[in-house]
Amino acid sequence: MTDPYDGGPIAALRRIAFLLERGREDTFKVKAYRRAAAAILPLGEAELRRTAQEGRLTDLSGVGTSTAEVIDQALGGELPARLAKAERDHGGPLTAGGAELRAQLRGDLHSHSDWSDGGSPLEEMAMTAMELGHDYLVLTDHSPRLTVAHGLSAARLGRQLEVIDAVNRHLGGGTDTGEGFTLLRGIEVDILEDGSLDQSAEMLDRLDLRVASVHSKLRMDGAAMTRRMITAVRDPHTNVLGHCTGRLVTGQRGTRPPSDFDARAVFTACAEEGVAVEINSRPERRDPPTRLLELARDLGCLFSIDSDAHAPGQLDFQVYGCERAEAAGIPAERIVNTWPRDRLLAWARN
Repeated sequence: MTDPYDGGPIAALRRIAFLLERGREDTFKVKAYRRAAAAILPLGEAELRRTAQEGRLTDLSGVGTSTAEVIDQALGGELPARLAKAERDHGGPLTAGGAELRAQLRGDLHSHSDWSDGGSPLEEMAMTAMELGHDYLVLTDHSPRLTVAHGLSAARLGRQLEVIDAVNRHLGGGTDTGEGFTLLRGIEVDILEDGSLDQSAEMLDRLDLRVASVHSKLRMDGAAMTRRMITAVRDPHTNVLGHCTGRLVTGQRGTRPPSDFDARAVFTACAEEGVAVEINSRPERRDPPTRLLELARDLGCLFSIDSDAHAPGQLDFQVYGCERAEAAGIPAERIVNTWPRDRLLAWARN
């Protein structure tokens, strides 16, 4: 006998996609479930039921045989078999540790949407962050120089800010209210070779928070890389130093060694400027390495535990970073995304 289910077909399709992303399954499979959810979203319940009863679900653009089966089962009050399998395969804990610290996080400061190289609309990212219990999510799509990731020009970023404001009005949040979930305006701004930031000061001033990261010339001379990073850290717009070594330890893109730089000098500058060192939670990054994480801890740095999510299901990757932070003995008070939104924003504006 199939277990009962009362979540509805859209919730079932979104949950399957979330779990597949969480389990790092093939992106093609994930998109099929998100397309199906988008296809039936405009239909009222009566029309959707009539379409299903007449056997016409697969006539809808974006709905295939597998997704139609999920819709049929959910409409019938049954737990869809595909959802049950996804829960078995990917619904359990991702780590042995980190749960206590994860429960203290209020939000995520590094995420991407389909405005740059993410796979989902920013609205979907915001909804998933809400479902995960966040009070805020900072949207940090890439800056213009990173063309491979469809970085945002000043004009496109300006349009995105209007969309973010509209989403916040719809959700009842926003930085001028004290309640509700807030999608915060941010950027992952490229650190250029001379240490300057890849966006105009005027646009950076309009944002709530800025993550600065190196994405190019990762193998440059260590002394030059140190100067480059310190210059960016001392820029008053910089709030978070993203994935500082740039290393890759596993994954489809292969491996990549860490950049060469004077970590003590860079982290000392972070501590002096109040810039948070990112603990990047992506499994292929695990950045910074444990030795550097402990050095930043000992030098008094602030930290930000971020998912660097490029899809909704990846927002749950934060627990990987939490496990590492707990193992390194980093106090929750020094992790800026354990702070309430207003305190976070006051820090970022300074």
